Amino acid sequence: MPLDSSVVPWLCWALPAVGSLVPLAIRGGSARAKGLPVVLFTFVSMVLALSLLPSLSGSGYSDVQAFWFSLPGGGSVGMGMLVDPLSVIIVNVVAFLCFMIMVYSLKYIEGDPSAGRYWFLMSLFVGGMLLLILADNLILFFIGWKLVGLCSYGLIGYYYRDEREHWIGGPAPHPFQKPSRAGLKALLVTTFGDVALLASVIMIYIYSGTFNFMELYQTSTAWLSQMAQTPGLLAVVCLLFVAGPLAKSAQFPFQEWLPDAMAGPTPVSALIHAATMVKAGVYLVARILPVFFVAYWVMSPGLSEALVFFYAVAAAGAVTIVLGATQAMVALELKKVLAYSTISAIGYMMLSLGVSGLSPASLVEGLYAGIYHLINHGVYKAALFLCAGIAIRASGSIYINEMGLSRRSMRPILVFMVIGGLALAGAPPLSGFWSKEGILMSCLESGQYLLFAAASVSVIVTIFSVIRVLGIMFDDRQHGAGASAAASPSHESECHGGKGHSGGAPALMLLPCGVLAALTLVISGVGPWLGGSLKSIFEGYLVETLELPLASMVPAHALSEGPSLSLILFASSVVMIVIGALPAYRLYIQHKWSASEILARHRPLLVIHGLLWGRYYLDAIANRVLVGWTLAARSPIAKYLEGTMDAAVNVGIPSLIGAASRNLRRIQTGILSVNMLYFVAIIALLVLLSLWMGVP
Repeated sequence: MPLDSSVVPWLCWALPAVGSLVPLAIRGGSARAKGLPVVLFTFVSMVLALSLLPSLSGSGYSDVQAFWFSLPGGGSVGMGMLVDPLSVIIVNVVAFLCFMIMVYSLKYIEGDPSAGRYWFLMSLFVGGMLLLILADNLILFFIGWKLVGLCSYGLIGYYYRDEREHWIGGPAPHPFQKPSRAGLKALLVTTFGDVALLASVIMIYIYSGTFNFMELYQTSTAWLSQMAQTPGLLAVVCLLFVAGPLAKSAQFPFQEWLPDAMAGPTPVSALIHAATMVKAGVYLVARILPVFFVAYWVMSPGLSEALVFFYAVAAAGAVTIVLGATQAMVALELKKVLAYSTISAIGYMMLSLGVSGLSPASLVEGLYAGIYHLINHGVYKAALFLCAGIAIRASGSIYINEMGLSRRSMRPILVFMVIGGLALAGAPPLSGFWSKEGILMSCLESGQYLLFAAASVSVIVTIFSVIRVLGIMFDDRQHGAGASAAASPSHESECHGGKGHSGGAPALMLLPCGVLAALTLVISGVGPWLGGSLKSIFEGYLVETLELPLASMVPAHALSEGPSLSLILFASSVVMIVIGALPAYRLYIQHKWSASEILARHRPLLVIHGLLWGRYYLDAIANRVLVGWTLAARSPIAKYLEGTMDAAVNVGIPSLIGAASRNLRRIQTGILSVNMLYFVAIIALLVLLSLWMGVP
């Protein structure tokens, strides 16, 4: 019996959320026995998500609501699922990638005594992510948003006992980071953004009277006009709202938590970086941006403060592209290299969504290109992270210069990582090229040439980093180096089946990597068609469903995407790839040049290397200003504030009550005449008091 279509989106997120309890209920079973139900629930959720794809054939939406709770002063908040092109596309990407990662985890987590906790957090994480995507209002969305954040805290700090083998950072003498601290750092940074986001949501509700996304679109002109009557308020709302996605997606200035999130198990890294958490911020920006587009481009007169939203998103994305790409050039930890590239890739998505609102001509191009890049990045980055887990397991080291992997015995991993790495760099004709071309086109259509230059030049750095990593990892001259490195206590133990194995990878871990790499090639082959389809879907949604008058807003002289411009973008991408690839090839594949010798001969390059290795000192400054100040204030606060409060509340008040009790007992003689005298005195005192206060 087929399921009612209105039930499908509910089950899609509820199954993994409820199924997270199953591993905890299984007592004494193996890690695989606890994980199989989670994999099954995730698979069913993926199938349900696939069943929503036919709805993309139309440009409408369905909002399946149910009563939830009443609000003070009237009104209510419904709990509903919003099925529209944006949610359907993202929910399918997330569900598929989560299933691949869960299958990989069956082998990865084998033998872990804490597997029940792992599977519980992973499944609840998936449920929370699918919930925030399908939620039809900001309150239900925020519940899923916080579920993802709390589960990420538990998963990043999964090795919370901080055994030395799970430390990241280094190598010695450079400092290491512990998993528990990394998890707390992620929680605190993202929570800061969450508080700002919640504040903006409350202010939006005060003026709009609704949390529902579609109602916010439909009534936007009315409540935006009321909000604009208070100068500066709309700009503040924009900045507060943007802070949530930027923090969750590790964008400037909140990006420093993501590299340290590598302290978690490798499937967690893949889940956070490729499939879920960092994409949540991109999804929220894409979901809400039509509101601010209406505020400036549709309303008459337009509200100039609404542009703060788009400028903030675009600027943060552009800065983050450069920060992430350049730091990946020098990192030695394999997963951190991938983390920096994720930061940069999310920057591309944010840049695309930001510039989409800086010109009516760029709205469709920017929105579709950002989501297209989200799809592509999710697939090839998941493949790269899962391959990284196998590489770390095989070598016994988290550092690329200690791996020395054999190109022959590890050939499948090499092939998969080459595919994913070239797609990451945007090398034509792989999938990353097609979506990056759309992002660059949106920059040109909006007239943001400086942002276009930043995004283009970063391609040089990215391809350099990709070749560097692969060349160092699979350096046959160092084959066997990882075996000796495996004994070091500073190296992570990947997959509890053991470490330091230079042979082939387990089939259960290799299969998802192969599927994701193959899918990358498939998307690459149909890249122009897929991009055109996405563009058509979002154009129809914006014009027909949200009723944006795009046709009348785009000027006749607007930049058009013709064959000549596409050819120019293609040629520039090839040039950027060649510029970045040639020196990397000479350094790390042919070994004709020596990076250490070049740095020694050119002091400016050595200074730049130190700046990049130190993460632009942004993390150090944040630790000194925020963490350092907090730790320095700990002792004075404990001594003067907490000590004074403790003495007053826990010592002073009980002592005062005790003294009053003892003195009161002294006047209780038990003699009736004396007690009557007390009574008369109190009555007389009350009479005098009432006369003094003028009470009749």
